[in-house]
Amino acid sequence: MYSELIAGTMRWGVWGANHSERKVQELIEVCLEEQITTFDHADIYGGHTTEELFGKAWKAMNIDREKIQLISKCGIVMNSDRKPSPLKYYHYDSSYIQNCVHESLAHLKTDYLDLLLLHRPSPLMNPEEIAKVFQILKSEGKVKEFGVSNFSNSQFELLNQDVPLVTNQVEISVNHLDSFFDGTLDQLMVKNLRPMAWSVMGNYFSEKTDQNIRITHILKELCQKYNADENQILLAFILKHPSRIIPVIGSSKIETIRQLKSSLLIDLEAIDWFRILEASRGIEVD
Repeated sequence: MYSELIAGTMRWGVWGANHSERKVQELIEVCLEEQITTFDHADIYGGHTTEELFGKAWKAMNIDREKIQLISKCGIVMNSDRKPSPLKYYHYDSSYIQNCVHESLAHLKTDYLDLLLLHRPSPLMNPEEIAKVFQILKSEGKVKEFGVSNFSNSQFELLNQDVPLVTNQVEISVNHLDSFFDGTLDQLMVKNLRPMAWSVMGNYFSEKTDQNIRITHILKELCQKYNADENQILLAFILKHPSRIIPVIGSSKIETIRQLKSSLLIDLEAIDWFRILEASRGIEVD
């Protein structure tokens, strides 16, 4: 249902490239050319402005709604010009979730979301209340499927017992390996559910750390071996995992989107995957 790569829109607006409506249309066009048909949003992106930017752009393109999939997230309350708040916190009351969905639908100019994610787990979330509002949204045709983001295994199970969840969108990169070892991916594999991954490049291109220096040393060899660039190898590292991770690529550049699509063709040998793992952790496997 969802494309093998997901276009993350967080940096398309004022939180990043600050693209014009026309530039967003160009990005959408390129994504569709590359069979990237799923677009990842959250109500808070761009201080509650990026969904609206995307909605205006795609609606003017006269794209058949059934040809794309729209994901959004809710649950984080944070201060912005659009929605002032004295404190950042999490909110999952039924009325709040419904209001968030209605606003996202209006901003995205669509009648339904393909997938709604709870953005962060809250100690105060009531699974029964959330399940009821999910059932209402589904029966009204406003949301097709539900999932979570950044949930632990126990938090996932707490909610999943009352409402079927289809994914957990978590941070996975060469710099952030927790999900490989804490049971998150194992849990989803047992349920035959595909995880989604955000921040898939980690801090590799933004920070010069000892970890990244070690990784660079390995990547130089692997780029030659696989005739690929560093970002393609980094994405191939994630794609190698048998849980069939769906990466959310957060690029706002056309050339990078095209480039990362080619990562799907790279099949790292096991020894090369473990060389990257070892470089990231700085130790041999046990």
